[in-house]
Amino acid sequence: MDLNSPSLNHLLDCWLAEDLGRGDLTSIALINAKGSANWTAKQDGVFCGGDLAKCIFQRLNNSVQVQLLIKDGNAFKAGQKLLQVEGPAAALAAAERTALNLVMRLSGIATCTAALVKELEDTSVRLVDTRKTTPGLRVLEKYAFRCGGGLNHRLGLDDAAMLKENHIAWAGGISKALESIKAESPWPSKIIVETETPKQVEEAIRAGADGILLDEIIPEILISHIPKWRDLASTRTKETGSDQIVLEASGINPKNLKAYAATGIDLISTSAPMTRSYWVDISMRFTTS
Repeated sequence: MDLNSPSLNHLLDCWLAEDLGRGDLTSIALINAKGSANWTAKQDGVFCGGDLAKCIFQRLNNSVQVQLLIKDGNAFKAGQKLLQVEGPAAALAAAERTALNLVMRLSGIATCTAALVKELEDTSVRLVDTRKTTPGLRVLEKYAFRCGGGLNHRLGLDDAAMLKENHIAWAGGISKALESIKAESPWPSKIIVETETPKQVEEAIRAGADGILLDEIIPEILISHIPKWRDLASTRTKETGSDQIVLEASGINPKNLKAYAATGIDLISTSAPMTRSYWVDISMRFTTS
């Protein structure tokens, strides 16, 4: 996460403007007042967004001092102090909600991701995210996923070509679609094909796909077919010099992670941390000297 990127700085301005509007009416009561406060966790979790919170406070007033008491990606317990702020009270009060909202959201994603990653301990399978993210928050949500121990998939459509069921239907089939993309894409580009049946998997491998998305294919079928798919891919590699294929399971219930991890796949993709996680509850409370 590049905190100096123009796009992120634009978002920060938009988020603050959304809350501030024409100006914080309560700030009149805080003219020339100084303040300090702690952020305290109200439940267990995995922290994410500390530097982002610091940017938000200092964007309103660069004299605000922010001390991070925990690093992104570290676990915390209920009652633990996570961050301390000190400076002009008007700036602290005005930035509080925006900073807390983002950190609670991102920490919720990191916490959910960490719990799923733990299910894959002692396996070689990695958990990856998807493009099912909140519009405008993709970079941050994917960063939170990584803080939870996950691996990032495509950030956007320009990272790799992924042929999904609509693409395949409209392009006239897997082989035809792959042929068209290979003819026009830059040489480093990867092509991933979403498949729903063993027949589609074999067609995609033969057509030269770099990765196969195994969508809602049950573990029993994967266990019986993956050795054959690996052999088919290995033969293709020897003949063409292409890279080994990556097999990724998707569209699965997070409760079934261990069953899928035992099938011989490489990756499991999930949108659960983005779409099903709860915000981690964190409070900001003033301190007295």
